Amino acid sequence: MKKLYLIGIGPGNIDNLTYLAVKKINECNIIIGYKEYLRLIKEILIDKNIEESDVADELERANHAINYALEGKTTGVISSGDSGIYGMAGLILEIIAKHSYDIDLEIIPGITAINSAASLVGVPLMNDFCSISLSNKLTPENIILERVENAARGDFVMGLYNPVSRKRTELIKETRNILLKYRNINTPVAIVRNAYRDGREIKISNLNDFLDGYIDMFSIIIIGNSKSYIYKNYIITPRNYNIKYNL
Repeated sequence: MKKLYLIGIGPGNIDNLTYLAVKKINECNIIIGYKEYLRLIKEILIDKNIEESDVADELERANHAINYALEGKTTGVISSGDSGIYGMAGLILEIIAKHSYDIDLEIIPGITAINSAASLVGVPLMNDFCSISLSNKLTPENIILERVENAARGDFVMGLYNPVSRKRTELIKETRNILLKYRNINTPVAIVRNAYRDGREIKISNLNDFLDGYIDMFSIIIIGNSKSYIYKNYIITPRNYNIKYNL
């Protein structure tokens, strides 16, 4: 059987790995993934045939996984969060579609980075929200900023993936400047680094000051909408229950 599982492992904490993900990992003959993601779930990979690679070797991982599946090996490809959200599922499915490979493909959902981060800072996603990656490796900067502008104009809560890299430090500043055109300087902002992993850091700030905190590629930034507010250590985005009910 030409079986290929694209498995999201969530934030990397074993407790947040779904039962289905564990079940499918156990069915695999070979597991492929970025070495740091495999390290996060090493407890359940004992006695597994593992192929690890560096973070930038996405195409190599994808092609190896497809080739193993075509050889009849039940193959699993690991992504952090959900493999269909900035993960390996997109690249692999595009390759399969382009070449019309006959592979039994199954995408196993995982807890996304924005869900993980939000759970640690309250209910910032309780009303309409969007996620935007600030990585410009695959998406031109002008398109990224256009999306930020439209989301800001629409008053969406915004989750920012890949906010800062060693070389890319200005795009987050441009994003903040756009948001300041539409939102108050006191709009709540959460910076969550390494959610549910070792080295977890959480900071609640505001639109005016959040760039003063440490931000890197392991950070998720959640920016509230015009109605979001801070209560103790939580960010609350109302869903207008106060209109329907007498709270």
